[in-house]
Order: sequence, then C-alpha cells, then structure tokens
Amino acid sequence: MDASTDEEVRSSGGTGGRGPGTCDTDAEDTLDLRLPEEFLARYAEVTFAAPAASGRFGAEGGSDLLDQVATWAPVSTAAGTFRLVPVRIERDLPLLGHWMNDPAVAAFWQLAGPASVTEGHLRPQMEGDGRSVPCLGVLDGTPMSYWEIYRADLDPLARHYPARPHDTGVHLLIGGVADRGRGIGSLLLHAVADLVLENRPACSRVIAEPDLRNTPSVAAFLSAGFRFAAELDLPDKRAALMVRDRALRRVLRPDHVQ
Repeated sequence: MDASTDEEVRSSGGTGGRGPGTCDTDAEDTLDLRLPEEFLARYAEVTFAAPAASGRFGAEGGSDLLDQVATWAPVSTAAGTFRLVPVRIERDLPLLGHWMNDPAVAAFWQLAGPASVTEGHLRPQMEGDGRSVPCLGVLDGTPMSYWEIYRADLDPLARHYPARPHDTGVHLLIGGVADRGRGIGSLLLHAVADLVLENRPACSRVIAEPDLRNTPSVAAFLSAGFRFAAELDLPDKRAALMVRDRALRRVLRPDHVQ
C-alpha cells in the first residue's frame, strides 16, 4: 500500500499464526514504474475465462472449502471488469516473483529472492486441502494484484480472535505502481468482499488483519466497508482485526476511483 491509501497484504497459505503484513508504497520506492514488456507479452493473449467446477479439493459435488473460487463470476467496478483467477505456477510465477521483489512489497511479505522463494509460498496452498486459494486479480484482462482467499476459521489466525464457522479471510497486494495510491485497493477490497459473501452463503463475515501501524491500509479497509473490531497480538505483528459483515454487503458501495 502507498503514501495515499492502497494496500498490499501477505499471508502464507493459511497465515500460520503470522497474519498478513501490509505495505504502502510511493512510486519512488519501487523497482520500476510499469510492468516490464516481458510480462505484458506473457499475458497478451491469455483469456481469463472461468474454468468449469472440478471439485479439485476432494468434493464430489464440485464444492470445496471455499465454494469453488475458480468459478466465481467477474464483477463490474468503476475501475473496470474484475475477476479472481486462481494462480497457475507455470504461468504466473515470473510475474508474482517480480512483484515480491519490489522493495515496498518485500518489506512486508518477506518473499524477496529467487523464484523458488515465491514458489515455496504458493505450493502449500495449491497442493493443500483448499482452505487457502491464491489468485491473480485481473482487471480488464490484465493481472494487476495478488489475492489469497482463505478460511480464517480453519487458519491459525482463529486462535487469536473469536472465530465463527466459515469466516473467510482476504490478503491482498497491488502489484502495479500505477494502480497504487488511487483508491483502487479499497474499490477492489469492497468488490472481493461482496464476491465472498455472494458465493459463500454459509459465510457471515469477511476477515482481514493488516498491520496496526499501517494507518493507510486500515483506512482502505474502512473505506471498503470493513469495521475495526479489535487489536490482535499475532506472532509477528500487532494487527487490526477488520471485519466486513454480511449485513453491510449492500451498504457503502463505492462508485468511483479517487
């Protein structure tokens, strides 16, 4: 997240009790100002269509622990059409590794280094039981953010707050400098929280745990309809427990990008 109010949040495929960090970054603190041509070319002809439900995580009826994130429909936002697309390591590792090596991101995600470091973060989620799903955030056909949608009630985080069944957590990082500091983070947080609540009927609330020191990040969650619920002492930080309640799903829908 940036000297204005955008956020990047990290986790470890289930937070492992650590919870996500957040970072706000000014363009001058990043490696470069735009996505390199090699990554633009890699995605130029990729169509991010919704795959058919496969029941990949062991559910015969095509239902997994997160209600088939891969099949969730795209949503229309003021910034464009947005879709969550589950990560494919062979396709997405170079881009995600590039984002993780941005100094402003690396300070909080702690995943800088060779591609194997990022891969080691992704594989436990992708080869697990489906309680955490790493995704690209694709805006108008271009990947521009990284998300982890996870079962907060099945995560070590649940030891640190009064979890409810089917609590669903979100972690986010905005990858492109051009998409930071303009309110897009708040806009997409609101959209993704709506997606969770619309596609997971058993889920009554969406959870996040940004670093309490990161005031812009906390403000972004508040702008996205989350409420500040508590301070949490997690193993690696003091966090703000942010909660988006189902009752507020249709309230405060953002209609513009600042």
